[in-house]
Amino acid sequence: MAFKDHFSRQATDYAASRPSYPPALLAWLAGQCARRDLVWDAGCGSGQASVALGGHFARVEASDPSREQLAGAVAHPGLRYHVAAEQLPALADGTVDLITAAQAYHWFDQAAFAAEARRVAAHDSVLAVWTYNLPAVDTGIDAVVAALYDDLGPWWPPERRHVEDGYAHLPLPGRPLPAPPFVMAAAWDLPRFVGYLASWSAVAACRAGSGHDPLAAGKRELASAWGPSARSRLVSWPLTVRAARL
Repeated sequence: MAFKDHFSRQATDYAASRPSYPPALLAWLAGQCARRDLVWDAGCGSGQASVALGGHFARVEASDPSREQLAGAVAHPGLRYHVAAEQLPALADGTVDLITAAQAYHWFDQAAFAAEARRVAAHDSVLAVWTYNLPAVDTGIDAVVAALYDDLGPWWPPERRHVEDGYAHLPLPGRPLPAPPFVMAAAWDLPRFVGYLASWSAVAACRAGSGHDPLAAGKRELASAWGPSARSRLVSWPLTVRAARL
């Protein structure tokens, strides 16, 4: 399956503006593992989850097919980055205690990833994939974001539908492992929030394909709804976590 590159064009925005995953999620994942020697973080982007996982595991091997994304990744002791997609030949058979894909599984060739996960997984290891849809701030701001999302409809890749339905229709290998609810949250000012919107794949596609900035009108509406641009607001994203034992 050919690599569909939706984020290299806005790699800088992505690295600077994507939120951090909740520590409670990472602690829960670590707690499900009998050993904490090695993690494979697939589709790592600029390393948001990879770095955090490094606080729980001795080694993290993180992979992403986008060199531009990895160029902005943060270094961490015990963490190595690889230019690779659903398969990571550098991993030995039966050695990985936790396999993760954070906001990336919908882009994968799921069959190829499942085969690779089974190859590298240690006995009774854990596989976890998670995703999040639109942010929630307040009624007025949420309405502006929802309208922008809808206006970008033709520019969203077809795989985006899997995010909208919470990965409900994507296959996942292994024995299901129920996960508790988790919410990702951040206190952001308006420029940071707009930077996050600029990291959307559909925004980059629209700019490249039409020469039009889809955020131009939305910025004005957001400014009106937000209030002073330096005002900090709580932004939240409920996470959908699917996990399994391999």
